[in-house]
Amino acid sequence: MTTQYMTDPALVASLRSQQYVVLRPRASVADFYGDAQSEILTRLPDGTPHPNTGHVTLRGFFEPERVHALRETIAAWASSRPGIELVVAAVDGFPPPFQVLIARLERTSSLVDAYSSLTGVLDATNFHRIGELSLHDWVFHLSLAYAGSLGEQEWAAQFEANRRVVPSGPREIVSDVDFVWYDDEGEHVDKVPFRAAV
Repeated sequence: MTTQYMTDPALVASLRSQQYVVLRPRASVADFYGDAQSEILTRLPDGTPHPNTGHVTLRGFFEPERVHALRETIAAWASSRPGIELVVAAVDGFPPPFQVLIARLERTSSLVDAYSSLTGVLDATNFHRIGELSLHDWVFHLSLAYAGSLGEQEWAAQFEANRRVVPSGPREIVSDVDFVWYDDEGEHVDKVPFRAAV
């Protein structure tokens, strides 16, 4: 059974009618993520929202009436893509107003190329994209904890306590992409394979 990305009821409700293209690490990066998240959550207040499992978001959408068409577009894109290399660079964070602690990834050539090629595919459509930034501005990452409820000083302290370079650089190659969508019934995940690994 596929592990859900989000299990917090409030987070799931906030994502209703949205769709995402995400990468799910399953090896060294996933192991690092689990350890880092567990350590971070011991420092944060009980109940701090966080993903249930690590993932790298490549795109978000608001297309509740065109889920099938969007899924087919993503599947066609994935079928032409090789595997994607993920390498952890640091534990970092997005500053206020976001206040998200993250595992920041290196901009590997396969990850950058995947984001760029997906942009090209989507630019030829009229799907409504949300939260999108240019390739230059996008920070590839796995969210560890959503600390938006912390006060400014508490956030600054948590950020300083947790941020660090990860010299070991855990790495793995992801051979598929997940198309994830949310509706009144909750979260749904459809795994779509890439053409081949790098």
